[in-house]
Amino acid sequence: QVQPVESGGGLVHPGGSLRLSCTAPGLSSWPCNVAWYRQAAGKEREWVAQIQFDGVTVYLDSVKGRFAISQEKAKDTLSLEMNDLKVEDTAMYSCMYSSGSRCQQTYWGQGTQVTVSS
Repeated sequence: QVQPVESGGGLVHPGGSLRLSCTAPGLSSWPCNVAWYRQAAGKEREWVAQIQFDGVTVYLDSVKGRFAISQEKAKDTLSLEMNDLKVEDTAMYSCMYSSGSRCQQTYWGQGTQVTVSS
């Protein structure tokens, strides 16, 4: 298991879209949750969305209907499709996955910056 690598961030206008990707060998090897988090400047890290071990997807209320999390297990890739972006979505976005029979080992990526500005 290794640290995941995120990509796809950038600068967009309000209402725009971005698709973030996260990849790591072994990301899909364990029946554990995988998730996206974000951290805005000067704020605590915030959970955004996750795919639970049973395949159920869960979202932060403020992104419901705008963001979609998906996983391509064959490619050990986790994605976050973000539509109708708002200024308040500006943050560093990071993915997280776990490994081990009890999902006891957690891995975080360095993040990819998303900036929404007019």
